[in-house]
Amino acid sequence: MAPALASSASQISHFSPAELSYLHTSLSYPNNPIRPDGRSATQFRPLTAETDILPNTNGSARIGFADGTQAIVGVKAEIEKTVNTGILGERDGEGIGEGEGGGMEDEEDTGGEGGRRQRGAGGRGAGQSSWVEMSIEIPGLRDDDALPVFLAEMMREALVGSGSGSKEDKYGMPEGLKGRLVINQGWHWRIYIDILLLSPPLSYPLPLLSLTTHLALLSTKLPKLISKDEEDPMFDDDWALAEYLYPRTVPNPAISLRQPFRPPITLLVIAVGENIIFDPSREEIAVADAVFCVSIGRDEQISKDKQDQNASNLKLLAIRTIDPPSRLTNSGLSNSENAVNIGVSAGDDSVEQPPVTSDSVQGVWKPRQGGVKRGLISKIVKLVLQRGGVGDEVMQGLEGVEVG
Repeated sequence: MAPALASSASQISHFSPAELSYLHTSLSYPNNPIRPDGRSATQFRPLTAETDILPNTNGSARIGFADGTQAIVGVKAEIEKTVNTGILGERDGEGIGEGEGGGMEDEEDTGGEGGRRQRGAGGRGAGQSSWVEMSIEIPGLRDDDALPVFLAEMMREALVGSGSGSKEDKYGMPEGLKGRLVINQGWHWRIYIDILLLSPPLSYPLPLLSLTTHLALLSTKLPKLISKDEEDPMFDDDWALAEYLYPRTVPNPAISLRQPFRPPITLLVIAVGENIIFDPSREEIAVADAVFCVSIGRDEQISKDKQDQNASNLKLLAIRTIDPPSRLTNSGLSNSENAVNIGVSAGDDSVEQPPVTSDSVQGVWKPRQGGVKRGLISKIVKLVLQRGGVGDEVMQGLEGVEVG
């Protein structure tokens, strides 16, 4: 059995101190980092994307990066009864999957494609985070290893936390995924998101998995609901009438220039010196001073000023730090610290030089210690959320992928 692959952001780098010093010096060049592949600081790797590639799923997508890494995501939906819990924790309704043909069996009635939520049902409750399940499979790792569990929970937390729960805007669309899963007081949707990384990760796989999941959710369809209010759910069996979980267009032409609510994405960002670099490669992560995971989403409400059609409606959902692998690398030795070179020079009248033990020596690799400045984090948030920034660019690029 092959040994388990450690987390890409915490495994020991195989670069020599000289290589690490060269990479760090190039990436920390003021205001213009020199990346190994020639990209700019905010430029992402080229990728190929396609949707609706898996049969018997409500939505699916595949994305492949230029370095050969690929990921496939499938989204499956099923209907089940909502269990209401009283003040003392007792169940007020029947158990999930129990009753007259309720619960899991309804998936067969709709051909395994799920169904559409009921909009405007009177008195329906808010959705629950437990209705969204996510699992990640990475080659060489068990399902319960730390890396896939951490990545799955990070992306799931951002997914269920985006929007505003079951609250509806003035156009009748629930602003959060949890609200869109509610059919009525007695029924709801449960969605399963299965993520498969097809190749061993050459770098931290978070950006690839997050973008593929985003695209799969954009292509997810649920059959049209034809029952009303608190009736048992009934769906139209014509799949051509199925509705997107995240509608592709906003029905009101007054907000045609505004982007509708969308699933969140999680970007990987590193800091090297004073430079901020997006979508880092394996070599760049190896010398990063800090590694950040930035989760953002797009909400319906973009500005208090309704006339401001150009305002960005991106919202920061979470920002996390990951222990960079550079902290586990070995420091290089300057000539003054190397025992082989002490007292040895080209001339016969050499003089022994005292060792230099400063924290930083030009051209000598030494792992960075300590944290990051608040101003650097503020700069990252600004680059991601500003109008026309990195977040807008990524969202618009994914929006241009044809689905359906």
